[in-house]
Amino acid sequence: MSKPDSHNPLADYDYDLPEQLIARTPLAERDGSRMLVVDRARGAVSSHSVRELPNWLSDGDCLVVNDTRVLPARLYGVRTTTGGRWEGLYLGLSSAGHWQLIGQTRGTLQPLETIALTPAHPDHAAPASSLSLQLLSQGDGGVWDARPQPACDPLEALEAYGTMPLPPYIQRDVATPEDVLRYQTVYAEHPGAVAAPTAGLHLSENLLQDCQEAGIGLQQVTLHVGLGTFRPIASETLDQHQMHSEWCRLTSDTAQELDEVRRRGRRTVAVGTTVVRTLESAASQVGLGAPYEGSTDLFIRPGHKFQAIDALLTNFHLPKSTLFVLVCAFCGTDLARAAYRHAISNHYRFYSYGDCMLIL
Repeated sequence: MSKPDSHNPLADYDYDLPEQLIARTPLAERDGSRMLVVDRARGAVSSHSVRELPNWLSDGDCLVVNDTRVLPARLYGVRTTTGGRWEGLYLGLSSAGHWQLIGQTRGTLQPLETIALTPAHPDHAAPASSLSLQLLSQGDGGVWDARPQPACDPLEALEAYGTMPLPPYIQRDVATPEDVLRYQTVYAEHPGAVAAPTAGLHLSENLLQDCQEAGIGLQQVTLHVGLGTFRPIASETLDQHQMHSEWCRLTSDTAQELDEVRRRGRRTVAVGTTVVRTLESAASQVGLGAPYEGSTDLFIRPGHKFQAIDALLTNFHLPKSTLFVLVCAFCGTDLARAAYRHAISNHYRFYSYGDCMLIL
């Protein structure tokens, strides 16, 4: 687990980003982004293209990706009691099988109130039947338990009524057809995320093929990116922050393969912070080389002793976020801040649809 870090206030993980550097649309090609290479041993940064990724890795190294699939989890509806508009986000199922949601509307929602859903994409074919959500009870963090009426498969309902839950800074309430394609990795397989593992958005099928031809392995883990992704750190110090919990899985085959990579003296390259959390959580819970499935609330911050990864491909993250703190933990805070200053001064594109950095 990470050491307590009461000496580093949240202000240490802040930075100023010009508005024009926020990427709100993807580039024409997935692998067209710039890649800032950060050499921890030399304390150096240099600008490259993500297409050069195989040149920075070696035969026998292994990329590890998160194969979660983003759900069309953003929902819209109308309060049947008042006619007021409602917007919500599907988070998953409770242990009792109820839908779990967060939502916003004018006024105060009440238990047993009903929301009549309206399709997010009015130009799509109309759903075969109407669907409502009866709110049951509200728990921690404003999360509601709800019962669909009539009972239905949540994935089918989301496909009919929902839209891709894009981050607020992209400034689109309803995803475009381009978003539906590009805010999803090419290897997305297991539905369950409410946000994309964005480092993987850079990996095209051609780039993965180039890596394979260079002798670089590819393994998959699953972490369903959850609500905490949208929530900034609200406390003044890292010690006071309550980390969100997410479900993750490292299979036996992948665990054994990564153990073999270590034995050969090659590198495990995490594609994204969600992969880092999965592998480091498994290492702390069951040890290296063993499978793991369950929830993780591991908060990786400066002082954490990394056991499972050797390099990290990651996007540029929001200031004062747990993701930027993780990057500082792996890279060193001073070098991470220097890398971000370099990226800003050289007009890199930031956040989900932005450029990336490779930390070696």
